[in-house]
Amino acid sequence: MTSATRELAMFPLGSVLFPGMPLPLRVFEPRYVAMLSAVLGEAAQEFGVVLIERGSEVGGGDVRFDVGTVARIVTVEVTEGSIELLATGATRFEVVRWLQDDPFPRAEVRELAALEVDESTPSELEAAEAVVRATLSHASEFVELPWRADVELSTEPTQRIWQVAGIAPLSSLDQYALLRSRTASELLARVVEDTQGAEILFTAGWGPDPEDDDELPE
Repeated sequence: MTSATRELAMFPLGSVLFPGMPLPLRVFEPRYVAMLSAVLGEAAQEFGVVLIERGSEVGGGDVRFDVGTVARIVTVEVTEGSIELLATGATRFEVVRWLQDDPFPRAEVRELAALEVDESTPSELEAAEAVVRATLSHASEFVELPWRADVELSTEPTQRIWQVAGIAPLSSLDQYALLRSRTASELLARVVEDTQGAEILFTAGWGPDPEDDDELPE
């Protein structure tokens, strides 16, 4: 973990963004339109994404978790009544303190260290990915999922670890626990355990409810 902090525009969501994962958003609420106007005027063109603990994305007054991911804007398209954007997850951070939400949410954040890897990481990644892909293939017979079992992932090992976590069919709270991982071994072991548990629920006809808020990733 680094000690330096910085101010970052924030976009609290009902879902978790992992490093290396895409984030498509439809933005229409005035405070987030203002946020994008500010962010697009900066060289980095990035904002923070944190999971909402309690409350709604629309209207404010929400309670937020304190670990999130920097989202870097890739494309922006203005449509009638909203803005469509695509961003990509970058580094993780922890919120040191929240600043005033007016005109949009902001926080002082500190970057978190990259995942610790060791000689066992490649085999653990291979095993976890196999479990996730098999579960996606099986669960797709029962429910509609956002990721196909044959989705292509990055060849860069650390990014691939996060992407395996990102495509796993887990709840937002399970994903948040993964986001807080310190080591690759810790993350991958939990991915396997949670994914196997999710498969049982899917095949029994249960599973995480799909998110339906207009400003969630589509």
